[in-house]
Amino acid sequence: MDTKTKDQTAPAPALHDEAADAEFITALGHRVREARARRGMSRKALAIGSAVSERYLAQVESGETNPSIMVLRHVAHALGVSLMELIESQQGSNESRLIARFLEQLSPARMEEAMLRLMRDFGSEDAARRRRIALVGLRGAGKSTLGRALSNELGTPFVELNGAIEAEAGMSLNEIFMLYGQPGFRRLERRCLENIVARHEAAVITVGGGIVSEAETFNLLLMNCYTVWVKASPEEHMARVVAQGDLRPMEGSAEAMEDMRRILVARESLYSKADFTLDTTGRTPEECLKQLRQTVTPTP
Repeated sequence: MDTKTKDQTAPAPALHDEAADAEFITALGHRVREARARRGMSRKALAIGSAVSERYLAQVESGETNPSIMVLRHVAHALGVSLMELIESQQGSNESRLIARFLEQLSPARMEEAMLRLMRDFGSEDAARRRRIALVGLRGAGKSTLGRALSNELGTPFVELNGAIEAEAGMSLNEIFMLYGQPGFRRLERRCLENIVARHEAAVITVGGGIVSEAETFNLLLMNCYTVWVKASPEEHMARVVAQGDLRPMEGSAEAMEDMRRILVARESLYSKADFTLDTTGRTPEECLKQLRQTVTPTP
């Protein structure tokens, strides 16, 4: 009887270390923030994709709250990482911790640039990435002409992302925009690009010029494809569009030309993230194809 009373009144042994728990939650928040930065996602975009409030995500990333396993599951899914990648602490060498500490100090934009450089310069999957050639740029730059010709020379499939989007939706791009708006189109664009990457170990892919405006989708392209910005002067862009049979730009040619110049200026910093820039201004398709082929299949 005395023994039972003693057992009931004795202080319970400590089952956890509060300091260690706090350190774990802080590290967890850092991993969420780093994963978001690697994808170039804003906190708002992650909130929408995970159905977790932006305010709560800020608390998670700063280590101010202990999120439930279901919240972490939704966040991991939206980030495109496994749940364990967020939960498990990756203990590495002094060098890796130093790199991580350096990356933490970067802005999201600089973090994105640093991750792309590390992936391209040191990534073990660079050879696999180079088997998918993606041509990006405004309409009229010559993407389709060069893409088809390059795929024939390399003996790899030629895939137009916009065509894949239309096939997926069962309707034209104009109808997609009318029914679902730009957000709906962008969701389809990302899903179709993910499918293309999953299905094709090697391919020549052309993508719409506006893909750069969706950071998450453009980063997916950069990470999985050797990307070439096919560019031209505004005048040649316009002339080629008209030559393709689209006379709409001529209805207000001066205004359309100015719009094109503004778009090129606004997107230049984004297009320049591509691995290579191919300027087709004043050059024949044959000249451009030769340079493109030399670029994507460098001699050892």
